[in-house]
Amino acid sequence: MSAGTPEGPDAESGRAPARRPQRRKQVLLRLDPLIHDALARWADDELRSANAQIEFLLRKALSDAGRLPRGAGAIPRRGRPPKEPGNE
Repeated sequence: MSAGTPEGPDAESGRAPARRPQRRKQVLLRLDPLIHDALARWADDELRSANAQIEFLLRKALSDAGRLPRGAGAIPRRGRPPKEPGNE
């Protein structure tokens, strides 16, 4: 194949490859231990992990400031997917 020829499973059909789902970014965060303890207690009160609580608070702050990107999806829900009507 030449250098300009696409490779991969979709190369023969000429289709663009399917997009992979967007991965979540990992960030190292250093917090004062007392702040972390307070955050963990707050998260526990709201049945969230500390990580989910931080994301919730950051999204709220961005939204309040008018800086939440339009393409930002909702926070992924954990647990069992809801039942579909008619499948019992």
